[in-house]
Amino acid sequence: MNTFYKWEKSISRWDEAVPLGSGKCGCLCWGEPREMRFSLDRTDIWDKTVLWEQREDFTYENLVSLAKEGNVKKIREIFDAPYYYPTPTKLPAGKIIIRFPDIKGEVRSSLSLGKAVAEMKLGDEKSPLRIKTWVHAVRHIGVIEVCAPEDSFSAELLSPDFGEKGTEKEYVYREEEREISQGTLKELKYPPACRGEEQNLQWFIQPVNEEFSYGIVMLVEKSCERTRILWKILSSEDGENWLSDGKKSLLQAAQKAEKEFFREHEAWWEHYFGESSISLPDKFMEKQWYMANYLFASASREGCAPMPLQGVWTADDGTLPPWKGDYHHDLNTELSYTHYLKANHLEEGKAFLDFLWELLEEGKRFAKEFYHVRGCCLPGVMTIDGKPLGGWPMYSLSPANQAWLAHGFGEYYRYTGDAEFLRERAYPYMKETGIFLGELLEERDDGTLSLPVSSSPEIHDDTEKAWLTPMSNYDLALLLNLYESLEKYSILLKDPMEEKWKEIRKRLPKLAVNEKKVLMLSPDESLEESHRHFSNAIAVSPLGLISCEGEGREIIDAVIKDYERLGTGQWVGYTFTWMAHLYALQGNGEKAAEYLNIFWKYFCGPNGFHLNGDFQKKGYSDFTYRPFTLEGNMFGADALQEMLFQMKDGKIRLFPAIPEEWKEKEVSFENFRGENGLMCSAKIEDGILTWKIRSEKSRTVSLEIFGEVVEESLEGGKIRTGTQDMIKYRICKSKE
Repeated sequence: MNTFYKWEKSISRWDEAVPLGSGKCGCLCWGEPREMRFSLDRTDIWDKTVLWEQREDFTYENLVSLAKEGNVKKIREIFDAPYYYPTPTKLPAGKIIIRFPDIKGEVRSSLSLGKAVAEMKLGDEKSPLRIKTWVHAVRHIGVIEVCAPEDSFSAELLSPDFGEKGTEKEYVYREEEREISQGTLKELKYPPACRGEEQNLQWFIQPVNEEFSYGIVMLVEKSCERTRILWKILSSEDGENWLSDGKKSLLQAAQKAEKEFFREHEAWWEHYFGESSISLPDKFMEKQWYMANYLFASASREGCAPMPLQGVWTADDGTLPPWKGDYHHDLNTELSYTHYLKANHLEEGKAFLDFLWELLEEGKRFAKEFYHVRGCCLPGVMTIDGKPLGGWPMYSLSPANQAWLAHGFGEYYRYTGDAEFLRERAYPYMKETGIFLGELLEERDDGTLSLPVSSSPEIHDDTEKAWLTPMSNYDLALLLNLYESLEKYSILLKDPMEEKWKEIRKRLPKLAVNEKKVLMLSPDESLEESHRHFSNAIAVSPLGLISCEGEGREIIDAVIKDYERLGTGQWVGYTFTWMAHLYALQGNGEKAAEYLNIFWKYFCGPNGFHLNGDFQKKGYSDFTYRPFTLEGNMFGADALQEMLFQMKDGKIRLFPAIPEEWKEKEVSFENFRGENGLMCSAKIEDGILTWKIRSEKSRTVSLEIFGEVVEESLEGGKIRTGTQDMIKYRICKSKE
């Protein structure tokens, strides 16, 4: 894979910087020759200090009561206010500044996605000074190689510019002062960082609170024309001797042969990008898919914390990160961890499920303390250790979000067919979720079951109108999906809870559809405004509860037509990827490609980062801000994958939603993952479509190609191939 990003001028903003990452640690490369910045980050560097005192009335029972009263002011004071304290929050780690005082002109940068290496050229174009930098994919150690005379530059390790301990102030919640970022780093009051040096090592240690400190160690190896800088981010959670161990690991890395050290890094990325691939006539779209996969592996890795909102690239502009850099479960984490299954990046994606599993007991505690029921529920907006952060409570404390988290376990099993995972992880987690929601459900007059209050992210913001007539299609779709899955899996595992799940599922109402066959917000309200979150249509995408055939197709068509009617004025970047997803399910390749192109060209920065707003002010959205989050990148990749390959309930659709002109050119994908461990590759070239399918288990699948459907019997472990003349729709089968 030989894809590059290039910058011809100096980068002046952190959110447009060259991104590097190892799944645990990240680096943003930016700045001018006189001050090149390498902004460093690590996913688990958090200040978990709770500044707000949890009130006795911080309970679901009280929230329900206040919602039914319409007491917006009290709801905000109790449940929203905690979010506007500066902590808990994700923290930036620090930075390395390299200064070239005598160099003028622009910094020209490039990023090799395939090798995860950035290069910068400074000064004279004919004989520039060069910097090569990367973050080791396995060892989480950063490397900066400066090819310049050692007396022409200086390197400095800096800790973040936090506030001074002893200058704390009292925080007063004011509704009118709620912002995306909770101020500057000066709001965080810490003791000064402790600095140290020995031989060619230097470091700082930043105390955060009595339980937690972190730091960065930097090693500098100088020579006449080339200086090598190694860095590593450490934390007190790394072990008892975390500082000495960190210094030792840097010294050991410095002693390794450089080629061998780099080859270890390079081999990891070669293997990763070898797990799946695409080739498109539209090279811009192809490049964006590879960038999304690059960002994914840079920010998510098995054995590490999963990506928060900004992954491993926390803001380096002196402010606290947008939305605390936290974990939002009403869309952000779920859309961030959707595409990896089809893209066959299981290890990197499983990091999120491992994280949720490790927080199972925390979820049980929160279910008991806040909701006063059994089972598991994590807060919809939470810290890295699963504690509630507050925020608009109709979403940040919505119990239905837990069903979306559980859905991720079911999807992993659906794509892998891993029976052990189903038995040991997926079903137990989903079961605890089912118990939790089951105990919240109330019987209505008509005998159906419903949550006591309901909402639909993030309709009507946090006003009284946000409390919809139970149940919203968002809540209901998640419940239907959960209990249908629980019923199915309990039969497979012979769990006596089968009857319980079946009873709940049968007593849930039907999804609300209006006279135009559009999915409604709730039983008595349709969407009548442009909105960023397609929560009313979650049953279509990404849950896939509604088939793209028969009556389901009519609903999908109606939903799309309605979103078109309402316009894009209140959309953000990820909304365009969601719309592309819907178009892909509809089979409309032209529109799917159009909306993905809008997203990538106008809602992403020059480094690929999803900046949410129409920051270039091209007229696509009224939101013109630019807070960086990653879910749009990943869901955009998923929408593109849906254009090329779909599989649901044993039915495969090859190239179901590609633009017509692509059929006249060359387009392909390799090693996309389907259900139950099925792997598929397909290619269109010179008007001929060829495909190759390998299934781990013997089975029969339906194969749909441009409207023609055939049944294929697959023998476990064997490859099945086929060729189709796209003009005559002639199927010729062969077997390897």
